[in-house]
Amino acid sequence: MLLTSIDPFVQEVERQFDRLTRGALTWGEGSAQGAMPLDGIRRKDDVVLRFDLPGIDPDSIEVTVDRGVLTVSASRHEELSEDDRLFVRERVMGTFTRRGYLSEHLDSDRVDAAYHNGVLQIRIPVLEKAKPRKVEIQRGDTRAIRP
Repeated sequence: MLLTSIDPFVQEVERQFDRLTRGALTWGEGSAQGAMPLDGIRRKDDVVLRFDLPGIDPDSIEVTVDRGVLTVSASRHEELSEDDRLFVRERVMGTFTRRGYLSEHLDSDRVDAAYHNGVLQIRIPVLEKAKPRKVEIQRGDTRAIRP
């Protein structure tokens, strides 16, 4: 028997998002590859994901959950007039998407999202059965557990 102090829930979330950041991030225009920088925080009752989306119109952001897959999409577009001559572009324009599989320990029916100061925050509650719990130790003259 192997006992471990590693939180398998956190490992699974980390594994899924690490896998996604290696190849599933795409930007809309051209072949430019980029990323929506992400922080993932495991708290007692929920998981919080924070995506940096500076300069994004909140109306262009879409967060969906479909069959255990969380999808975040956002768009940045800029119109230039005929007199404008673009001489450098480092800000990626277009539509970009990021997807991740939600663990079965998360309540995908109660996901909520908020956008403030260029940061999209998504909160996913942890199911009650996945939360740590204290096990009561029985005491007395009789054996609590049979061999």
